[in-house]
Amino acid sequence: MTALLLVSAVGVAGFGWPLMASESFGAAYGAHAPWLFALILPLLLAVLLAAITEHGAGAKAVAMLGVLAAAGSALRLLGAGTAGLQPMFFLMVLAGRVLGPAFGFVLGAVTMFASALVTGGVGPWLPFQMLALGWFTLGAGLLPAADRLRGGGEVLVLAGYGALASLFYGLVMNLQGWPWIAGMASGISFVPGDPLVENLHRYLTYVLATSLGWDVPRAVLTAVLVLVAGGPVLRALRRATRRAAFGAPARFDPSEPGGADRPRRTARTNPADGSNGSGKPAGSGVSDCPSPGCGP
Repeated sequence: MTALLLVSAVGVAGFGWPLMASESFGAAYGAHAPWLFALILPLLLAVLLAAITEHGAGAKAVAMLGVLAAAGSALRLLGAGTAGLQPMFFLMVLAGRVLGPAFGFVLGAVTMFASALVTGGVGPWLPFQMLALGWFTLGAGLLPAADRLRGGGEVLVLAGYGALASLFYGLVMNLQGWPWIAGMASGISFVPGDPLVENLHRYLTYVLATSLGWDVPRAVLTAVLVLVAGGPVLRALRRATRRAAFGAPARFDPSEPGGADRPRRTARTNPADGSNGSGKPAGSGVSDCPSPGCGP
């Protein structure tokens, strides 16, 4: 969690520093700032991925993240060149809900990186896109009642979140490029050194004038896809998480008759949803042992 907070703090600074910097500082260092964050953020994301792996993600869990990132990259190709329509966001909502906030953040960032390689979208803006999609997926993992809400109610909550978070993604990403766009009307352009409130007012005017035509279609498509396919995809992701994740290793107990030759299973907690390898809640007292003879 410390690495996640560190990466997010650097990301907030990277998006918002022009609004807080003085005019002289912006003139002196503004042109180099996007490249500076482009060099730093991938290193921080690598630290985050390593930290999450150390907290219980085995090879199968990492492989599952890779499969989901590849699927998200393929979905991004379907929307390439179409005004705001990105089917990838629908998968990120559902996967973030199942995997939880930490794994969800990594999935969002890795998916954006992989899809940029596929679509040729690599540049100084890529770390900002990785952070924004990471936050998008993380938010789905933070939605309440992850262990209780199921069925149509859960799908409705995720559809609503997907629509709002898609709009927020566009709002955040516009902030990354807006301070450096020259030649716009004074009413919507960034003025270095101006009060924060005035620049925010210009920024919101800029978003309304230029960005909603992309952000609203993305939000609508995400919500519709979650409503149509959310239930089956959630069930499939939860089954895959239990199987891939986090299966129970075999061990031998020589103190029992025949124990030297008979493997026993020990449950390992799934960090994504708090269940053991069989899908039962960890610590519930429910044994996975099918017969009295294999108990402790």
